[in-house]
This record gives sequence, structure tokens and C-alpha cells, in this order.
Amino acid sequence: MADKIKFGTDGWRAIIAQEYTVENVARVAEATANWVKKNFDDPSIVIGHDCRFQGELFVATAVKVFVALGVKVKMAKGFVSTPMISLGAVKMENSVGVVITASHNPPSYNGFKLKSHHGGPLSPEHVQEVEDIIPEACSIDYATMNLDSGLIEVVDLETMYVDHAKANFDLKAIEDSGMKLVYDAMYGSGQNALKRLLPNIDFLHCDYNPSFMGQAPEPIAKNLQELESFIKERGDIDCALATDGDADRIGLYNGSGEFIDSHHIILLLVHYLAHYKGMTGKVATAFSTTPRVEVMAKHYNLPYEVVKIGFKYIAGIMIEEDVLVGGEESGGIATKGHIPERDGIWMGLIIWEFMAKSGKSLDDLIAEVYAIVGGFKFERNDLHITEELKLKIVENCKNGAYKQFGEYTVDHVGTLDGFKFFFDENRWMMIRPSGTEPVLRTYAEAPTLEEVRKILKITEETICN
Repeated sequence: MADKIKFGTDGWRAIIAQEYTVENVARVAEATANWVKKNFDDPSIVIGHDCRFQGELFVATAVKVFVALGVKVKMAKGFVSTPMISLGAVKMENSVGVVITASHNPPSYNGFKLKSHHGGPLSPEHVQEVEDIIPEACSIDYATMNLDSGLIEVVDLETMYVDHAKANFDLKAIEDSGMKLVYDAMYGSGQNALKRLLPNIDFLHCDYNPSFMGQAPEPIAKNLQELESFIKERGDIDCALATDGDADRIGLYNGSGEFIDSHHIILLLVHYLAHYKGMTGKVATAFSTTPRVEVMAKHYNLPYEVVKIGFKYIAGIMIEEDVLVGGEESGGIATKGHIPERDGIWMGLIIWEFMAKSGKSLDDLIAEVYAIVGGFKFERNDLHITEELKLKIVENCKNGAYKQFGEYTVDHVGTLDGFKFFFDENRWMMIRPSGTEPVLRTYAEAPTLEEVRKILKITEETICN
């Protein structure tokens, strides 16, 4: 019996050499090719891989299956970021994009992301259609094939992306600002693009290292200790940007080495684009994002919508409507004027341009945001617990078993995607099982970081005992 392959919140991911094998990649590739042939008159696929182990092998496997089924392929030269594939799908008018990546997952994982011709994640219903036709075994004898086919064209997506960024940002303003900037690629696929865009800044972990030094390349504070130390030791850094394994998620630090979460970044982007640049459009955020974004949207008379977690839901709105900023807590953010896709480098460049053009520090700009929405802190805690306990906690949430977390009384609960417990207008906590990893996530917001951590600790004690 073949492995049942299921696409999670953002693609199919599995451990290399366990479920993530050449044969299983070939099975998914066959379903992808057949879906594309059914839905497009002149089917074509753009494909690339990030810096993970054996990316070239898995791309080659998929490409052999695609061309054997008569689908034209644009194959990326070298490793690429997910936004490069999405941009390529739009600019080269491909039916879909495929990225061989496990994004921010630990180094033992790889994955298969599907991108639409619009330049964002393939819609959930279309992903389900692909999943539904994955065969028990691949019907193509890919092992005996080579990549010598007239249907394959090798394309330089990195240069396409760099040129696109140069056309959209005032890089000279950033360079001439005198700001001291740092970029930490976390050994991921964004490492070369920023070297080409801003060669004079400082770079960390911009080497090819498929092991990621044993760490999950997710740009959150606990994974960026070397970057934090670098900022504090240097003492003259204005801002630091980090991106994940496939460079679609953002992490940010201020000059004192304090991590700036995605909630703050989303608020900064709305503030810059609406107030400083006079742009308009809807603001769309995922369920786990701070409700203060709604306060900011109302302040600028912008429509606002909350969606389920998974950037595909935000991308769906961006394709259909005029969206200024779409973002989620996990570091995936998109803005008007680019593609409906998360892009860590792009968001970092907007923040750096904001700082350069305004002549203000990141802290000064955050103070402007706080003047509108009020000050707050946020943190997430991932609980690695048994599947049995995880299911029990989720069932308790569904049944309304949690009315109190220590001294915090639940006022009301949001249940769009997970369970968001509101205590008062300045404090909330959320519980949600991950869609891509065997963990239970807990999130909290409060006026101080000390209180946020207190809430998370009380939550863990309440649900795990």
C-alpha cells in the first residue's frame, strides 16, 4: 500500500527518505501534470528548489515526469526562493509553479508547494483536486530518462527577481541613508538575491548548507540568537532582516537586538503604504494576527477582513480584490504592487525604504504605530506533546471546557481557525494545532512581554495537566 500523500496548510511536507522519496515526488508530479493538462490548453510548469538536501534530484524527478506527460517545463537555474517561482509563473505565464521546499521545517524535511498562474499559492480547492488524483504508483519510467528534452528550458529566476526589485524600490535611498543593515538568510535560498541588491550591508549565514546547522530555518527569535548577538556586539546596527528556508517569511530586529514580530511589521506596512504613500486597498489578516490591525485599518478607512490560517486564503482575496496588505502571524506578508505571495525579502526592503525615506529609526516608526493602536507585545509557544494529549486539548476547546486560565477569565472565544480566547481588549491567547508539524501552538498578546510569557506559562499548565 503506497503512502497516502496529503497537502497541509502550505504544501506537502515529509521527512526525506521516509515518506519524502523520489517515487512519492514522482507520484505527486504525475498528478500535477495531469491536473495542468486537464485545466490548461497549453500546459506549462515552472519549477525550482531551495537549499535543502537533494533539491536537484527531486526537481529532476518531477521534470522527467512532466515532460513524459507532454508538459512544457521552465526549470530554474540553481536554488531559488518561493517568491522567485511565483514571480516567474506570472511573468512567463506558466500554468502552475512548483517549489521543492519544506519552507521553515527542520532540515530533515522536504516538500512540494504548488503555485498558481496568478503568482500565489494554488487555491485550496485546486490543491485538493491534485491530491485526489495522486496515483498509487507513478506510471512513468523516470529512472531511465534523462533531461534532454525540447520541452525543457532552463531559466534564470534569480535575475528576473532582482531586476523586478530594482524597478520597484529606491535602493539608492537605502544605500545613501547611512543605515547599518544586516541580512540573515538562515542558510536559505534568499542568500544571493540581497547580495546583488544591497551588496554593502552585513550578511550572516549566507552559505550553502543543506543541514541549516541542524536548526529549523524559521525566522523567530529562538532561532536567531546569533543574529541577536551580532546586533548587540556591534552596537551600531539600525535594523536586521532574516528570512526562512525558502525566503517567503520575514523576521526583523531593531537596533538594540529586540525581535520585531509580524504583527508589528504588518502594522508598519499599513502605516507606511496608507499614510506616507497614500495608497488604498483592503487589509486582510489571518486569524492568529493581532486585532490591532483592524484598529489601524479603521484609522485609515480601509476595509478589513480576517481569514483562516494559511496564506492561500489571503492570496485568494488578493487575486479577486484590491488588497493593500495581506499578512499572517507566522511571518508571511504580501503587499499591493508585487505578487499575491509571501515574500520576506520584499517586505524587508519596504521597511528599509520606509526608514531611509522618513529618516526615522525603526523604534520611532513603531512609536507612530503605537500612537494609533496602542502598545503591545506578542509571543508564540510551540508545545511538542503527544498526539493523544493534543487531540484531548482540541476536544476540550471545542466543548468549551476552558473558562479560566489562572487569574485570566475568558470573555469570549473566536473559533474561525483554532481557538482564540479573549480576556479583555488588551489581552488574548490562542490555541491551535499546526497544519504542517506535530505540535500544538499557543499564542498570546498583552501590554508587556513579561505578562505575555506569564499567560503562555499559565496556558501550558492549564491544558497539559
